[in-house]
Amino acid sequence: MPKARRSNDWGFPRWRGYDESREAATVRLCDRHGCEEKGDCPAPKSPNSPERWYFCQKHAAEYNSKWDYFEGLDKAEKAARAKSEQAENAGYAEAQHYGWGGSGDGSRSADEMRALEVLELDADADFAAVKKAWRVKAKAVHPDVKPGDREAADLFQKYQLAYEVLKAAEERREWKG
Repeated sequence: MPKARRSNDWGFPRWRGYDESREAATVRLCDRHGCEEKGDCPAPKSPNSPERWYFCQKHAAEYNSKWDYFEGLDKAEKAARAKSEQAENAGYAEAQHYGWGGSGDGSRSADEMRALEVLELDADADFAAVKKAWRVKAKAVHPDVKPGDREAADLFQKYQLAYEVLKAAEERREWKG
């Protein structure tokens, strides 16, 4: 007679993980013919229809690449719909500093982009590059290096302000994340 095995479901704490179970999990497959991937990306079957296709990420991207949101609208209707969309999403634009992405992916504010232009850096520059560029530029036009030069003093202030804007943005990202 075989010895009975004890279940892992007894006691506290449970001896198996909370997401583990013995039941079969229902997985919806991608609706693209021949695809065996998990279909977890819903896509509308037609405009204003509650029915959805469920694709894998690869096929959802392929399906959405040809999607035209303004299809069938004349020029005035397109402009009206675009304006209403922007009005509805204005709160997201105002709260852009709460973005999830890193630098260079649209998460930088207009002030940060102008500051990067002043320091002659690319949009995806990290903070170490910002600090290095600021030091090089500020040393060249520092009032102690060029006393009495009004243009150099103005450039120094410009570089200083750009650095402060980018430093504050970096601190916000570090504090948030």
